[in-house]
Amino acid sequence: VQLQAYGGGLVQAGGSLRLSCVASGRTFSNNGMGWFRQAPGKEREFVAGISWRGGSTHYLNSVKGRFTISRDNAKNMLFLEMNSLNPEDTAVYYCAASSRAWASASRNEYFYWGQGTQVTVSS
Repeated sequence: VQLQAYGGGLVQAGGSLRLSCVASGRTFSNNGMGWFRQAPGKEREFVAGISWRGGSTHYLNSVKGRFTISRDNAKNMLFLEMNSLNPEDTAVYYCAASSRAWASASRNEYFYWGQGTQVTVSS
């Protein structure tokens, strides 16, 4: 079972990126999914989560209105659309599958993790 995140890169402040995460080996259509990020020297933090059918989403306060999480269960994929990026968004971004049908902000409820993709926002 594998989660693979991709789509990161270097972007100027104010720019946009779209992260994708593809699952292989099993389906996660009954699981909540989330995006986390970890900046150098900081704890890994919850960024966005989406319930199993996509009907419920929630976000870290600092990304609300700028980031949008979505999923395509038919393709076993998860997305994070990131707009109006700023240098504080610089981090390695990880996708993860929750052991529950909803997406908690707690890392402890996630049992599969992708390898991470680097997002760097220059000022």
